[in-house]
Amino acid sequence: MEDNTAATDTLINYFNTFFALTAEEKELVVSSFQLRRYRKHQYVLQEGNNCQHFNFVLQGCLRMYQIDTRGNIHILQFAIEQWWVNDLHSFHKNIASNLNIDALEDTQILQITYQNLIDLYEKAPRFNQIFRVLTENAYIGIQKRLLLNISSTAEERYIHFATTYPYLLNRISQVQIAGYLGVTPEFLSRLRKKTIK
Repeated sequence: MEDNTAATDTLINYFNTFFALTAEEKELVVSSFQLRRYRKHQYVLQEGNNCQHFNFVLQGCLRMYQIDTRGNIHILQFAIEQWWVNDLHSFHKNIASNLNIDALEDTQILQITYQNLIDLYEKAPRFNQIFRVLTENAYIGIQKRLLLNISSTAEERYIHFATTYPYLLNRISQVQIAGYLGVTPEFLSRLRKKTIK
């Protein structure tokens, strides 16, 4: 329990950026979230399974992706420290996911189940507001990325990624970045050389 309490301090500090939590609300966070550790390459969610948890990254890096019928990997999202990741559709509808989430590094996360999240909303309604804002921000991010993907060149998408997430460039492989941008690693290598010049 001590291990979980120490881990949730980071999450409590995160929530405090929205609202100053009361002592009771802090206790609810400690009791509602569970600490999990995943080794590099280990699945947090596998295609065909129901997404059971909303995941908050404490340490490490996750990726959420889909594999198409030709075996190509299409990365929807990376998640590093103090980022959230889950298949929202599978999580809320309790249906099989068509996505995978796995660890690109040894990773520690805090997880909350759907029922515990609903209980949290009922016991402390301010969390409903916090998660609404998180969902709205994620939706805005998805809209921006979709527009970028349909209106920009691969080079423009790479420059946007490099300027928006410079801290990821040396943390994840070129293959992973290519999967996120929708290009081949070879094409990305040429792009990077071109932008460096």
